[in-house]
Amino acid sequence: MMWPNFFLQEQERMAGLRGRAGGKRRPALTDAQEGKIKLAFFVAIVGVTLTVLAVGTEFWVELNTYKQNHSTMCEAAHFGLWKFCSKKLWVEDVEVERATCGPAELPGEANCSYFKFFSTGENARIFQRTTKKELNIAAAVISLLSITLMVMGSLCITMALSKGVEFLLKPASCFFLISGIMVLISLEVFRHSVRWLIDSDQSIPLEYEYSWSVACAVAAGAVLIFGGGCFILLSLPGLPKKLWQCCIWSTATSSA
Repeated sequence: MMWPNFFLQEQERMAGLRGRAGGKRRPALTDAQEGKIKLAFFVAIVGVTLTVLAVGTEFWVELNTYKQNHSTMCEAAHFGLWKFCSKKLWVEDVEVERATCGPAELPGEANCSYFKFFSTGENARIFQRTTKKELNIAAAVISLLSITLMVMGSLCITMALSKGVEFLLKPASCFFLISGIMVLISLEVFRHSVRWLIDSDQSIPLEYEYSWSVACAVAAGAVLIFGGGCFILLSLPGLPKKLWQCCIWSTATSSA
């Protein structure tokens, strides 16, 4: 019975030596820290969900022709980063005070197809107007890169929570911040592509308006940047507490 005790004591002694040689071990995350990280992660996940919803839908912009007299149908179109849909709508379904056809969500005959510049490199033509494929491809690629960074940030937070380590919060904050900025850059590039499309031909009068997918992308960029900022605060020990104390002190000073 002496030998098992000896080996057990020797293992504990070697573990203590390794701990002293490697420096003091950092304590695991506390319940309060873990709760804050999970809350910030929930905010980031909301941004990721909105980004995927925006990128995967084709309601970024709507193109509406003007209603013609004595015509029972009118034409509208909507497209996103990957897909274009043209629709023929019944004029009686369109609001009477509306001069143009639409909105595109109305029921009608739809014809949807993916942009050819992703496969054959050809520009698409929409109501006699020509797309700028370089801008459209750039917007799509930037959005995919932003989603890749979101996945990497989510992996960092998952590992931080499962392993109880804080140093992964800093790379995660960078991933979410950069992904949010890239979503907004993708929106700006897409806006330039829409302007190019509208100005490429004026033979058919059109009205255009940005739709709900763009609203999702704008909200996603803002939420991701906010979530990345939260992770930066959580990765700096004592900073959230100091900020809270400064806010209380400034409030008390102003009230006095």
